Amino acid sequence: MTLLPDFQTDVADVNGQQIFYARGGSGPPVMLLHGFPQTHAMWHAVAPALAQRFTVIAPDLRGYGASSKPQDTAQYSFREMGTDQLALMTHLGFDTFHLVGHDRGGRTAHRMALDAPARIDTLTVMDIIPTHLLLSDLRQDVARAYYHWFFLAQPTPSPKP
Repeated sequence: MTLLPDFQTDVADVNGQQIFYARGGSGPPVMLLHGFPQTHAMWHAVAPALAQRFTVIAPDLRGYGASSKPQDTAQYSFREMGTDQLALMTHLGFDTFHLVGHDRGGRTAHRMALDAPARIDTLTVMDIIPTHLLLSDLRQDVARAYYHWFFLAQPTPSPKP
């Protein structure tokens, strides 16, 4: 299920994971990576506009939406998630592409650009404030706005996918 009705959806077996994605439009490829706790659907207002000029790929990161949910927390590193997305773009036939990431997707995109700079035509990262900076001067209004971050700090086996 997707909030992108004009996009095709599929699941690719890449990097030992099943990665769900929505694809629409035509032109140079652009990948949109969502944040926490979202899925590809967070791009529902942006992706159709971009699809007028680009081939838009909006996947669910591992652990989110319809993508695989590995049990081992070590499998959720930004490098592993980035490797999934690089493999997805290879699977789809794109050697290079534009990359946009928000929040957790922004951190994944940053890791991808460090690991495979020749594959990334342009990089846009949004909302990736360093966690230590946010938490070192935490105020009540910020804690309310970012309450979902504290779910990520629970010891294993929580949070559960």
